[in-house]
Amino acid sequence: MTATQTHPRVLRSADAAAIRSLVRRDPVLHCVLDARLGLAHDLDPQRLGGFLWGIDGNTDGSTACTDGDVAPGLRAAAFHGGNLIPIGEDAEALEAIATQLSRSGRGCSSIVGSAASVAVMWPVLLRRWGPARAVRANQPLMMIDAPSAIPPDPAVRRVELVELPRFFPAAVAMFTEELSVSPIAHDAGRGYRARVAELVSAGRAFARFDHRGEVEFKAEVGSVGGATAQIQGVWVRPDLRGRGIGTACMAAVLRQALAMAPSASLYVNDYNESARRMYSRLGMWQANVLTTVLF
Repeated sequence: MTATQTHPRVLRSADAAAIRSLVRRDPVLHCVLDARLGLAHDLDPQRLGGFLWGIDGNTDGSTACTDGDVAPGLRAAAFHGGNLIPIGEDAEALEAIATQLSRSGRGCSSIVGSAASVAVMWPVLLRRWGPARAVRANQPLMMIDAPSAIPPDPAVRRVELVELPRFFPAAVAMFTEELSVSPIAHDAGRGYRARVAELVSAGRAFARFDHRGEVEFKAEVGSVGGATAQIQGVWVRPDLRGRGIGTACMAAVLRQALAMAPSASLYVNDYNESARRMYSRLGMWQANVLTTVLF
């Protein structure tokens, strides 16, 4: 075993087993990274979409590699790409990683992680990266591991790629409403459209269309890890809200997500009381609390 390090470093391919072990201590919380890491034996930043930073020497010993060798465990880590995602609960290590990252440019549009880990990192990063555009401090992470007792809406189905021109405006409307910024402002929407098209092509975008072919409800499964399928982008057209449409539609999406992973999960803003009531009616329960810092 190599000597443990006390300072943050960029993780290499030799650290693949160690970072997977850390992520999979809470694979529902870290679904996005669990999905990106998969079974790959490399940590290529181009493939992952960012760099992984970590501190060696976790408190529960070491992690066995697939080839039988032993690699040092990790006290904590963080992914720095389009988002900054803290991993682990070691406050001292997370603070050290935040200090290291604060010495360079931000490079991410948000920080997303458990409320406890973001509470450690954000005060350090604020001094160089702040101020934030918004801080969503309390976002319940909801999950379910069996189909809801609510009858699913049979009109909810996978979106076909030929329907992208009709689906995309609804995705833009959801994004803008949720984050108070348009996803098409930066590059005329090319990047966001490509991401939406990727989800549609993968069969992970779902919608209910009206008789004119316009979207009434939409949601996507943004990431599929070994433990959960994480749902995102839940949206009901504004003129249809308050009629109970979303509940039956979400019951259908949950069934689709549960066909992809052992559980389905999503996170919601604490102030969105109507959505929280809907998820409770569907039988979802709170597994954790997230915080999102938006730039």
